Amino acid sequence: MEFTKTKMPDVILITPKIFEDDRGFFLESYQKQHYTNTGVDTNFVQSNHSGSKKGVLRGLHYQSINPQGKLVKVAVGEIFDVAVDLRINSKTFGQWIGFFLSSYNKKQLWIPVGFAHGFLVVSDWAEVYYETTDYYNPKGEHTIIWNDLDLNIDWPTDNKIPLLSKKDMIGENFKDAIYF
Repeated sequence: MEFTKTKMPDVILITPKIFEDDRGFFLESYQKQHYTNTGVDTNFVQSNHSGSKKGVLRGLHYQSINPQGKLVKVAVGEIFDVAVDLRINSKTFGQWIGFFLSSYNKKQLWIPVGFAHGFLVVSDWAEVYYETTDYYNPKGEHTIIWNDLDLNIDWPTDNKIPLLSKKDMIGENFKDAIYF
């Protein structure tokens, strides 16, 4: 596995080693020792799986109670995955970073505690898996509006309004978010 530090050093892009032949492929999608050796020393307590059609945007979500680190991967299709730094003492506070993750490139994204997370489906269909470091807690759940003017995230929407849940339509502005 290759662990690449990003412009936000605590957010790590992970590229697994893929073994391919005429039968298909094999890869190690998680191996605790590799992750621990690169600073991702955590225990995952919950695994989530979502399926969404093209144009669906989920996020930007975070929890102030039971905050979660997330390891995100795509089993089917392609997404544009975004992390927003909510850690007030961080050098990258208020900045975002985004990567295309897909079933083709098989890359994963480690998003530590203290970040909001969201993704846009850019293929016809995508299935996203993510492991979390703490349990879902609806009492501490928050959403930052996807098109916040201060964050100015460059979503690849082709100038179309994404498909949003009711919760995501009424997300708060970044300036009103709870910071870590």
